[in-house]
Amino acid sequence: MADIYLTEEGLAKLEAELKELKAIKRPLIIKAIQEARAHGDLSENAEYDAAKEAQAFNERRISELEDQFSRAKVIDATTMPSDKVCVGKMIKIKNMGTGEANSYRLVSVEEADFANGKLAITSPIGKAFVGRMVGDEVDIKVPSGNTRYKLLSMSM
Repeated sequence: MADIYLTEEGLAKLEAELKELKAIKRPLIIKAIQEARAHGDLSENAEYDAAKEAQAFNERRISELEDQFSRAKVIDATTMPSDKVCVGKMIKIKNMGTGEANSYRLVSVEEADFANGKLAITSPIGKAFVGRMVGDEVDIKVPSGNTRYKLLSMSM
């Protein structure tokens, strides 16, 4: 499997979620299963079924996070090219049609959060700007047609 490149913040978030699932949610689910078993007949016990379903979901998520954690590589700014767009960079782009400018941090799919300005490197905008330099213009295909963008600035 391929490496996952994360910011330090993204790695810490992944680690915190994994810790919460193992140390807090897992014991709560085990307790819920024990309490549901105490109610008797498991074949007609909705509480037991719900607790077992929650356990399966929790264990699946733990497994996913452990896999991601084992493949995670923290983005090291010193090894990244300073003049080209790559994962981890903050980019400011301008829509040449509307004149609107937006800033995004390019991150891995696992860390993407559009509402907080974190755009996946595999998104149409991310793909279009990887390897580009300040001043470059690109055409990006969107549902309504092509849109031209210009890279105004970038930073780590």
